[in-house]
Amino acid sequence: MSTALLFSGQGAQVVGMGKSLYEGSATAKDLYDRAAKVLPFDLRQVCFEGPAEVLTETRVCQPALYVQGYAIAQILKERGKLADLKACLGLSLGELTAYAFAGVWDFETGLKVVAERGRLMQLACDQTKGGMAAVIGGSREDIFKLCAAFDIDAANFNCPGQVVISGDAEKVAQAVARAKEFGPFKLVKPLVVAGAYHSRLMEPARRAFEAFLQGVEFKRPQVTVYSNTTGGTLAEPADLRAALVRQVVSSVLWEDDCKAAAATGVAQFYECGPGGVLAGMMKRSAPEAPVASLHELADIPA
Repeated sequence: MSTALLFSGQGAQVVGMGKSLYEGSATAKDLYDRAAKVLPFDLRQVCFEGPAEVLTETRVCQPALYVQGYAIAQILKERGKLADLKACLGLSLGELTAYAFAGVWDFETGLKVVAERGRLMQLACDQTKGGMAAVIGGSREDIFKLCAAFDIDAANFNCPGQVVISGDAEKVAQAVARAKEFGPFKLVKPLVVAGAYHSRLMEPARRAFEAFLQGVEFKRPQVTVYSNTTGGTLAEPADLRAALVRQVVSSVLWEDDCKAAAATGVAQFYECGPGGVLAGMMKRSAPEAPVASLHELADIPA
């Protein structure tokens, strides 16, 4: 049976994540223990016990989601569920997990990249006053018109009719207040976030991340991977590196990725991470695609 993996992005984290994996799988325990040697904090403690305020920090939640997603995928592999793995794709941070499992880099290298990305984005958040808002309804043209009117950016095209806008907090607040003037939007709601992700306010993080990645070796993926910045597949190491740099400040074309992956006829998608958010987006983008959400050890098919 052909399969594909979906990896969670920032915002999916929840206290207790990974605990059942750690306690019930030697593979997952090894990955978390290895992560503890790489990171400057004990990921096990903050994932399993919190507090939520610390887990939510960009520098923490990105490695947390990376390790959990990778661990779930490894357990699927050892249980023989990925014998015909066709593709890996991830939302924002999840794209880095997808690259790791596809063999672009090894687990530790990927974790170091994720940790640096999270650290740099945290710095950018601390240095700016950014905001984000969810927009339900309207077309992409309506979204672009709204963003242009308030000098902000379209951050995430998650699924049909669900987009996130991002930028200076004051400008985002103005866009929320006056959105109905610019399109047939059903709901425009501010999000509780630390900063303006996937917007021009992340430019300092993008520049520093580009410099950091020059010292990281990228390999060709062993299975198909999808890029958030193109909405399609990439394979050349130089293209993968450039896409990850652009992604920090660019729109995430997740709807496009989901539709493109589903169009290849994959028989089963597995969401590797908490919350079921990606499964919901996949069902909205490609209703015919079979998708299961895996978070706890008990969720993973035997």
